[in-house]
Amino acid sequence: MRRVVSNTSPLTNLAAIGQLDLLYRLFGRVEIAHAVWDELNANGRSWPGRDEVAQASWIIRQAPNNQALMRALQRDLDRGESASIALAVELGADLILLDEQDGRRLAQQQGLTPMGVVGVLLLAKQRDLLPAIRPSLDALRTDAGFWLGDSVYRLALEKARESS
Repeated sequence: MRRVVSNTSPLTNLAAIGQLDLLYRLFGRVEIAHAVWDELNANGRSWPGRDEVAQASWIIRQAPNNQALMRALQRDLDRGESASIALAVELGADLILLDEQDGRRLAQQQGLTPMGVVGVLLLAKQRDLLPAIRPSLDALRTDAGFWLGDSVYRLALEKARESS
């Protein structure tokens, strides 16, 4: 089984479009840092995915131990991203779910394989868990407020073999 760590953004965006269960169906188990849980509860708000994550026995919360790595990463990233990368490094994760470019770049520098929410949708389509990704991509833009550039949108549709 693959070890997968997720940052906040993939959880909130997949939950906002009703597709959080894809993570369970793809990976069986997802680990998150306590800092990610804190972000899901930030500012006294219940962000999309908060209730689903709270109820999901397949999402495991833990704190990374490498505080020096977290501090170093926090020079460029927020607390959730830093903790997610540090946890993924400690666990020897096969995959880290991150959407932010800086986070993905720093994850790669740490020897990790990052995947964003669009990559999750593509993987789900490849494994016949989604009949099409266009509705989910559209929902990311309209329902989740996820910024998805036209070039990435078209490339995702092309990779999914859905005509643009």
